[in-house]
Amino acid sequence: MPKKHIYLYPDDVLKTRAHEIENIDLDIIDLAEDMKNIMYTAPGVGLAAPQVGFSRRLILVDPTANKEPGNLTTLINPVIIEQDGKDTDSEMCLSVPEVSVDVPRAERIVVKGVNLEGKEIIIEAEGFLARIFQHEIDHLNGKVILDYASHLKRSIYLKKRKKGRL
Repeated sequence: MPKKHIYLYPDDVLKTRAHEIENIDLDIIDLAEDMKNIMYTAPGVGLAAPQVGFSRRLILVDPTANKEPGNLTTLINPVIIEQDGKDTDSEMCLSVPEVSVDVPRAERIVVKGVNLEGKEIIIEAEGFLARIFQHEIDHLNGKVILDYASHLKRSIYLKKRKKGRL
């Protein structure tokens, strides 16, 4: 299997809705492990499978970026089932390097998904953790932070990418 890497916007895998995961097999478990290594090496606080080139509904979230063991959450087919409040804050993304965008998000969410053992889990998150989950779920829906940016900011980013400056 080729070495996985972080795909950069505007790669097509980042612009399309990821496919549901029907079976948790060894390939999915290996993908999650590879994603964990990539996320922590980057370093990042979240990563979605499309960011490493796989159109699958799988995300990893660790608000401590591996500074505190035991905070990694792996979710398959995550869905936001409840949300409250509104907050806008600056976000960055491993697939959109050197750019920050003010993104409106819910302050509190409830996420439902399945862990790697196939057990359904429900997580209530607020603040920074809620923001990470929403950011990663956006990736599963083909959305990146530049979709929240002005046309000018998006154009500048794309010109820099085309010229190889990012």
